[in-house]
Amino acid sequence: MTDLRRTTETTRHDFAAGETGRGPSVPSGGLANDPKAGQWDGRRMSKRMIADYKTFIVTDGEGVRNSLYVSGCPFHCVDCFNASIWDFQAGHEYTQALEDRIIEDLKPDYVQGITFLGGEPLLATPVLIPLSRRIRREFGHTKDIWSWTGYTWEELMRPGETPDKRELLELIDVLVDGRFIRTLKDSLLQFRGSSNQRILDVPKSLAAGAPVIWTKLHDQERDIPEIYLKDREAGEGQQAS
Repeated sequence: MTDLRRTTETTRHDFAAGETGRGPSVPSGGLANDPKAGQWDGRRMSKRMIADYKTFIVTDGEGVRNSLYVSGCPFHCVDCFNASIWDFQAGHEYTQALEDRIIEDLKPDYVQGITFLGGEPLLATPVLIPLSRRIRREFGHTKDIWSWTGYTWEELMRPGETPDKRELLELIDVLVDGRFIRTLKDSLLQFRGSSNQRILDVPKSLAAGAPVIWTKLHDQERDIPEIYLKDREAGEGQQAS
């Protein structure tokens, strides 16, 4: 009997087979698509579509943040939590009204900054470069900009990569890089899904010419439910005595 799950599974490719030095877990062993330098160009691929915009949340980076989810991602990581927006035409069109709202939502003092997710933000440069420039004009560096990407830092720095990616990077403060790799999934990681991914200080990385880890990195050592149960048991034991 035919296994329908097997026949309908997406085939993923290493388009830069044989190339070395592409960063942690690249090639991805068939768990994501691995592009050549310049193969994917957001200036051409982006349809200026947005999947979602969320305000005043604490899960997408440090502090209270607003998050913009762009549409379109060709990495196609296995078990991606946002596979529904791989399509570059998913969601709704980015508008001036939405941009104005984003700027307004950044004004409260308790909002630390904005986060770009997706989808693949480094392929949404026609939207995110002008938005990031406006944020810098209106707020300077009093609001920080975070972004997730399926690219590794090493891939983004390869000769032949499209210049718009570097242009956006120069406006970003913190980058979470790398594909989600199912076999490296770890729920104890801060702001990451798998252990190959890194939280990078972008200005320091650009200055050093190499990836520099964000200094506030703090992964958990134990799962929260495990900590809670052990603490509760200890408390109950003390009460019983």
